[in-house]
This record gives sequence, structure tokens and C-alpha cells, in this order.
Amino acid sequence: MTDAIPTAAPDRTGAEIELLSFVVGGQDYCVDIMSVREIRGGARATPLPHAPPYMRGVINLRGTVLPIMDLAARLDLGHEAETGRNVIIVVAIGGRTMGLVVDAVSDILSVAGQALQTPPDLPADNARSFVSALTIVEERMIRVLDLTALLPPAGEAAA
Repeated sequence: MTDAIPTAAPDRTGAEIELLSFVVGGQDYCVDIMSVREIRGGARATPLPHAPPYMRGVINLRGTVLPIMDLAARLDLGHEAETGRNVIIVVAIGGRTMGLVVDAVSDILSVAGQALQTPPDLPADNARSFVSALTIVEERMIRVLDLTALLPPAGEAAA
């Protein structure tokens, strides 16, 4: 499956794309809805030894072991405490499936490609950016996440 959200420059064609918006650490983010497989209520993850700090562990999803990422920790927004109100967004990209723990799902947005703006080049501690584009919806600046950059390299997820 190809990524509908470009990682280098926003789509300026005017074609509408659908995004799933959600809140993490009190901030608005979204992902291409074509990468979303399902949305689940928070489930308690089983931690695995030697996993990266942003990995909560794994859950059993209908017989499949699914790695669960604490999106707030991955985005350096602090570690989110597990509550019964957290939501897991199950995403699939590049043949990989992972659950992303978020505070709440907000909406499904239909956004014109020309409404996506390239984020400015800002100095960062790490060389990669997880935000591929920005858009403004109802006075809110919403960050479009690049799932390819966000997901850890294969083999690192639950190691």
C-alpha cells in the first residue's frame, strides 16, 4: 500500500484526502485514514524486556500479537499514563501493523491537497521528522504524521 500523504512535500493537486484526527498530549494530530485498520478501546499491553521506552508492549488482537506504541512518548510529549480512556488506533503501512495509543479520536477530516502545507525546517535533536504536513481546520493547527518515519525499524518494535 502506498502512503497517500507525501513525506517530502504536500500534494498540491487539489484532490481531497481523508484524515483521522486525534489528540495526543493535548495536541492535534492526524494520519491518512487509508492506513487505519481499526480503532479500539484501550487494552492493557504486556510489556516486553529491552523494548524502546516508547513501546508499551504487545496485545492479543484476534490471535495476532500486536505491538503497541505510546505515541506521546514517541513524539517526546511525555509518557502517557495508562487510563481506561486511552484509545488504540491500529495502523498498517508497508506490510507492518501497529497500535498507537492516543488520548482520544477527534474526527474524520476531508482536506484538499492544496490545504496541506510543508512544515518549516526547524532544528531538531534527531535527523528525522515525524510530521509530513500541517493543515488548519476550524482554527486548529493539525499535524499530519508520517507513519513511515514514526514506526520503528522492523525488528526494533518489540525487541
